[in-house]
Amino acid sequence: MRKSTLILALLPLIFTLGGCSVDSGETNTTNPQGNTNQGNKPQSNNSPTGQATSSRLNTIKSRGQIICGVSGELPGFSFVGSDGKYSGLDVDVCRAIASALFDNPDAVEYRNLNAKERFTAVQTGEVDILSRNTTWTISRDTSVGLAFAPVVFYDGQGIMVRKSSNIKTLKDLQNKAVCTQTGTTNEQNLADQMRSRGITYKSVVFEDINTAYATYTQGRCDAVTSDNSQLVSRRTTLPKPDEHVILKELLSREPLAPAVADGDSKWADTVKWIVYALIKAEELGINSQNLGQFANTNDPDIKRFLGTEGNLGEGMGLPKDFAAKIIKHVGNYGEIYDRNLGAKTKLNIPRGINQLSTKGGLMYSPPFR
Repeated sequence: MRKSTLILALLPLIFTLGGCSVDSGETNTTNPQGNTNQGNKPQSNNSPTGQATSSRLNTIKSRGQIICGVSGELPGFSFVGSDGKYSGLDVDVCRAIASALFDNPDAVEYRNLNAKERFTAVQTGEVDILSRNTTWTISRDTSVGLAFAPVVFYDGQGIMVRKSSNIKTLKDLQNKAVCTQTGTTNEQNLADQMRSRGITYKSVVFEDINTAYATYTQGRCDAVTSDNSQLVSRRTTLPKPDEHVILKELLSREPLAPAVADGDSKWADTVKWIVYALIKAEELGINSQNLGQFANTNDPDIKRFLGTEGNLGEGMGLPKDFAAKIIKHVGNYGEIYDRNLGAKTKLNIPRGINQLSTKGGLMYSPPFR
């Protein structure tokens, strides 16, 4: 009787524990885009064992192309030409991903996004990746729900003025009007710098960056502020580019990086290592022109990198030779930089800190092993 009584007493506890186990595995549901959502923020696709049960990577493979969120209005980074084709550093990042996944750099659908809507597009699954001159910040990496890939361009915020204005420093902007865009780090950086220096100014803010530059061009603002790379790019589109100068003073450092929705480590790792592959290729001296010369190399690092030895790519769900496919179609990071921003382009932006670490810059890749 005592034994039976003990068993009956334990039965409710056993069923309770079993019920908790089932509930914990069913709280999240997967939407058609491959994200598991709870509320408005993308949640983790990871099972209790730490393995992704449903990754956007699988959805992309089934779809046969990636959906890439870009600006589409920024020469050198993402711009739509008169022929309807996209070009730029941000675009080439997406082309590199498509090359790795499909051996086809054109397996990309581009979505033009403004600064206000770009994060929502990632959170809701409208785009697979945001490759849109976006600054990596702590709030965006946490509360906004983004997972950033490696930095593809180290930038800084600057200010552009007319040569005729005689504005040389930030102090000269006392009681002046400065155009900028809302929903960006630029607005806050400007306010912080002016406040710390005790400079009174008028902030003229627009949701549309085109309106901000148009207002500056019309003379309704004395200056316009944004990332230096954007100022250089936009200056080339002004009626008389030579009449405008960018001040030497920087308001901030702006590391620009692609981003995906947080909570999907498999897809985030894929994007991360594809970006690193671009940098690693340049470190190894491999480019789109000499790729074939490394087919019979005895260097173990290069053999692993190109997939002729080992299976590094397969660990991400990619072909073993994913890096070779990227280089064949898109080139290495240096080629991408030169093609879109280098000395032979209208922008002519010196690589500076975007050089490889071996040449005094900040770019380097973790080991491919």
